[in-house]
Amino acid sequence: MAAFKGRRLGFLMALLTLALPGCDTTMNRGPEVSPASSLGPSPVLPPPEAPRLIPTVQVAAAQGWPAGGKPAAAPGLAVSAFAIGLTHPRWLYVLPDGDVLVAETNTPGKEKGGGLRGMVMRATQAKAGAGVPSPDRIRLLRDADGDGRAETATVFAGQLSSPFGMALIGTTLYVANADSVVSFPYQPGQTSLTRPAKLLTGLPAGINHHWTKNILASRDGRYLYVTVGSNSNIGENGLDQEEGRAAIWQIEVATGAKRPYATGLRNPNGLAWEPATGVLWAVVNERDELGNDLVPDFLTSVREGAFYGWPYSYYGQHVDTRVKPEDPVAVAKAVVPDYALGAHVAALGLTSAAGAKLPAPWSEGMFIGEHGSWNRKPAAGYRVVFVPFANGRPAGMPATVLDGFISADGKAFGRPVGVAMAADGALLVADDVGNTVWRVSIAR
Repeated sequence: MAAFKGRRLGFLMALLTLALPGCDTTMNRGPEVSPASSLGPSPVLPPPEAPRLIPTVQVAAAQGWPAGGKPAAAPGLAVSAFAIGLTHPRWLYVLPDGDVLVAETNTPGKEKGGGLRGMVMRATQAKAGAGVPSPDRIRLLRDADGDGRAETATVFAGQLSSPFGMALIGTTLYVANADSVVSFPYQPGQTSLTRPAKLLTGLPAGINHHWTKNILASRDGRYLYVTVGSNSNIGENGLDQEEGRAAIWQIEVATGAKRPYATGLRNPNGLAWEPATGVLWAVVNERDELGNDLVPDFLTSVREGAFYGWPYSYYGQHVDTRVKPEDPVAVAKAVVPDYALGAHVAALGLTSAAGAKLPAPWSEGMFIGEHGSWNRKPAAGYRVVFVPFANGRPAGMPATVLDGFISADGKAFGRPVGVAMAADGALLVADDVGNTVWRVSIAR
């Protein structure tokens, strides 16, 4: 039955490609602007393309790494496997004692809604490696002998619901599921959590077009900041389905009370504190189906109470005319992001270089995991980049830390997601197609 459904969907997509003028899912219109011009604090934004029934689709089919294969590291850096044989590892968190938590997770069941377009999108994501059931667990990785490779990998917590973000405050570990934030008592050295989860607060769920919920603790431990992505591309499922979404929430740890901290952020994921200024920064995935070079995903400081445009406008006050009714009042309030990362790179992971033991120029700035495009020709992302900072602000163009995730024939050996600084100053990268956590260190 599953094979029949796959053949039926493949036939349907092929039929759409042939039958619908202007809706070729493999059409290559080519970039309209220089890729470099879509990066940095002042990106060039081309005119949007006309709407199409079926979006451009170019998926790097998930293949996995060949024996001995690994990403390519920048000069002066080396990459090795910290842990292998994982199951869809997406997100990382390093505990104070150096143990590493990795969320093995995926979409919570089948995404609802979307009609024909939704069906095509789900098939696309499955081809990209996101079609496997969610393991719904967190593993603990321990490198007891300090050789840069985890000797043990225990199930730290199970029976979760598409877990993603993790944060430790004192002796309490918080985990963000797709629909809630829960807590567990924790003591250093534990290899598994023995007590049941306690609900802190529920989170918007529903259709779960964007299901990942990341969390970051405030420096004083009073609050958690939680990312909640939209339930659609541009509100096409109805704005009633977007209540509380496309936002970063602030949760009071003592009570579970929550409020929107910043809104109009289509799909925020990575969160990090800039160490010099204490300012909150985030990476955000912007909207699709406006063309190869619209709209740039971005890295931005997060202003309390700010509105960043979604769904009515993008990159500040560029009106998205597909959204009806328009809202000029909302558009007038839209804040321009700080730094463009390029269109459709799918920036997910984010971590400060604070604590890194890596050579210049990798010592001051932010590392970003770019999961990679599904609807751009040529492909974009599929790499880990570094944005240099000075005086608490981006200060230069992004530099590639790891690449080589795509084969010569366009298949995905791996896809980088979460990034974190290990206790020894190495950079850790979760690879959910390669089922590996990579370790980036100084080349010897």
